[in-house]
Amino acid sequence: MDRNAIFDKVKEYILMQLPVDGGKVVENARMVEDLGADSANLMMLIMDLESEFNLTVEDEALGAIKTVGDIVDYIQKKG
Repeated sequence: MDRNAIFDKVKEYILMQLPVDGGKVVENARMVEDLGADSANLMMLIMDLESEFNLTVEDEALGAIKTVGDIVDYIQKKG
């Protein structure tokens, strides 16, 4: 799956989880500071993405995920 397709799917799940304008969901948007996600939102998002992309996000990787682009990078690397 190419990067744009992964981004589009990640964006779709973010918009289901968070009450933000779609225009704000860009690769350099920070999940907490820019999009207003809290730990519960992030956990739900990660669980949804694990199911969607058939992968497991290791606990150590969670701390490194700060932006939408970090999520896309992780999925692309694991995919």
